[in-house]
Amino acid sequence: MLCKVCDKNTFSLAIDLHEQPLANIFLQKHELGKEPRYPLRLIYCHHCSTAQLDCSVKKEEVFMNHTYLSGMTSSLKTHFKNIAEEVDSRFFKNKKKKSALDIGSNDGTQLTYFKELGYDILGIEAAESVANIANQNGIETLAAFFNLETADKINRQFDLINAAGVFFHLEELHSVTAAIKKYLSEDGVFTVQFMYMKSIMDNGAFDQIYHEHLLFYTLQTIEYLLNRHGLALFDAYLSPIHGGSIMGFVSHKGKRNPTSRLQQMRESEAKSGCNHLDAYVQFAKKIATIKRENLAFLEKCKQKKQTIYGMGAPVKGNTLLNYFDIGKETLDFLVEKNELRRNLFSPGKHIPIAIEKELSSPPDVYYVLAWNFKEEILKNNKHLIDQGVEFYFPINPK
Repeated sequence: MLCKVCDKNTFSLAIDLHEQPLANIFLQKHELGKEPRYPLRLIYCHHCSTAQLDCSVKKEEVFMNHTYLSGMTSSLKTHFKNIAEEVDSRFFKNKKKKSALDIGSNDGTQLTYFKELGYDILGIEAAESVANIANQNGIETLAAFFNLETADKINRQFDLINAAGVFFHLEELHSVTAAIKKYLSEDGVFTVQFMYMKSIMDNGAFDQIYHEHLLFYTLQTIEYLLNRHGLALFDAYLSPIHGGSIMGFVSHKGKRNPTSRLQQMRESEAKSGCNHLDAYVQFAKKIATIKRENLAFLEKCKQKKQTIYGMGAPVKGNTLLNYFDIGKETLDFLVEKNELRRNLFSPGKHIPIAIEKELSSPPDVYYVLAWNFKEEILKNNKHLIDQGVEFYFPINPK
């Protein structure tokens, strides 16, 4: 294969999580045991330093039937609201007519806040059922994959193009980036949010590796990609969302000067060594330690005959459950707020999903798969903690 970013073919294996099912395809009862499995390996490109999967599953199989809804957590909604207000106040506050395009817009949560600020909005969402939810809520959304062909059909420029948590999903990476270049207005801003590979390694968050995530960026590697297409990062900062994500601000190359904050982040990243293969070697050792610690904790709970439920059924949780080999014999349920997952089962381990408000009683222990919302979960469940329910976080972000 060729590198998805630089088109070279000089790779080393970085992380091997064995064969796994598609983590974001939750199963109906009649589908159990029939799900295909694919290699889940992270490889390192020696030319541009980009970490990426060496097995890409077709986007139609991965994204068209997903059940993720971005409006399910209050902390994510607050994050989206803050982003909209920040972008508007920094770049477009005095502009009378302003427009925003959201790539991978999901249920329209992000666009809701831009609409409230007076933007003419459009969302692009691959999953038709999720796009329908957005349209029902008054957020104009096209059910399609965003690429140059889709953008040419829309054929209009936007002041703001947003991609929150989708830029590492892209099978058609160069087509999408070329479309952003073509349809970003001359003084426009492209806001890109992506999980930061340095934070993933620092946190031991290997569960964020799954087939939906084709690429894992650092500042150095995403700038390589953007520069190929005549775009340039001019500002960035690290947000705590999803355990550590970069919020990047991009313009046409040469239109805006890089901020001192971005320069400092570049220097810090270079000093950390996270763009070198050895950082991935150390990451693999950390994953092995996390696995031993988690399995020891769960075994201790079982010896005490405690009931254990999974808290949340995030996609990343399925990477962890399958790699750790944690199934129904350990976790009775995965407890979810998202009712689109009612009566479904986790891929690979086939753990049934229970809807939180329908539980008759809590477990002794919650094994928190949605660890990236730790603060919100602990706050919302203080009453259970006071009753003695333990909340265990398999990944503890720094």
